[in-house]
Amino acid sequence: MNITQYIHSIFQIKTEKDFETLCLQVFHFQYENNPVYRKYVDLCEKDLKKIKSLEDIPFLPIEFFKNYRIITGEKQEQITFLSSGTTGSVLSKHYVVDLDIYRKSFLKAFELFYGNIKDFVVLALLPNYLERKGSSLVFMVEELIRRTNNSHSGFYLYNHNELLQKIDFLKTSNKKVLLIGVSYALLDLPVTKIDTFKNVLIMETGGMKGRRREMTKKELHTALCKKFGVQEIHSEYGMTELLSQAYSKGNGIYQSPPWMKILIRDTYDPYGYIPSGRSGGINVIDLANIYSCSFIETKDIGKLHSGGSFEVLGRFDNSDIRGCNLLVN
Repeated sequence: MNITQYIHSIFQIKTEKDFETLCLQVFHFQYENNPVYRKYVDLCEKDLKKIKSLEDIPFLPIEFFKNYRIITGEKQEQITFLSSGTTGSVLSKHYVVDLDIYRKSFLKAFELFYGNIKDFVVLALLPNYLERKGSSLVFMVEELIRRTNNSHSGFYLYNHNELLQKIDFLKTSNKKVLLIGVSYALLDLPVTKIDTFKNVLIMETGGMKGRRREMTKKELHTALCKKFGVQEIHSEYGMTELLSQAYSKGNGIYQSPPWMKILIRDTYDPYGYIPSGRSGGINVIDLANIYSCSFIETKDIGKLHSGGSFEVLGRFDNSDIRGCNLLVN
């Protein structure tokens, strides 16, 4: 199978068998054509002939995106997405060879979980992302805003009054209103009339980015529900190193699109996996990452539920969250 066939197959997945078959093919393709991933797999001393299931595939630690050029094949990147970080920190770099794959991934996923983007007005509150270059989240939201084909859609920096007036105005609109924002910006938004948000879909994209104390998803969503007077907070789970996103429509329970899957690894054994209902490290399979690496070991802690849904409980580099959530079994 050539690269064009792989790309076509990614978004045609119908069954678990389809997914696993394509994963194994992509693994061998990336092993052969991604020098960094190949070297990592070799250092893991894996026998390629024995890699016959998803659990057998080595997952590349996400830190490699900070120090190495993770590209499969010989094409040059169209854009480089950069992670957010504190001043002086080493940023992750995702060299994206084909932006059309990214567009197709996030547009199909949004439609799968929320329907036609043209039915929405998208209001974005992503101040720190807009203030820097190379944000994959800004690229995605900018495209969603454009696809609404609605003059009321747009980004808001710190002009809170204008945003609140716009939401109030849109009460009489026949469009669905999506307010998508980074966690701390939503918490900082001044709310004077709770009924303003009665019919607004509020989606947080994670990240305090050093602006506030880190919170678990449960803490964050409880605070946001109380603040905005809504029953549920929606959430997007994605990262610079991925080209796909999972979504939660409430209770912090995420669903992935058919070309993305979450596995939970044993905290003390990176090659071991644990069953649903117990917490551990999140490994992500993102087949849209065909030109980088589709198998990523993240620093997030999570828990699987039945049907493949999952929770995000915290991060390994936050000792308070780690100490608490690793005890949740």
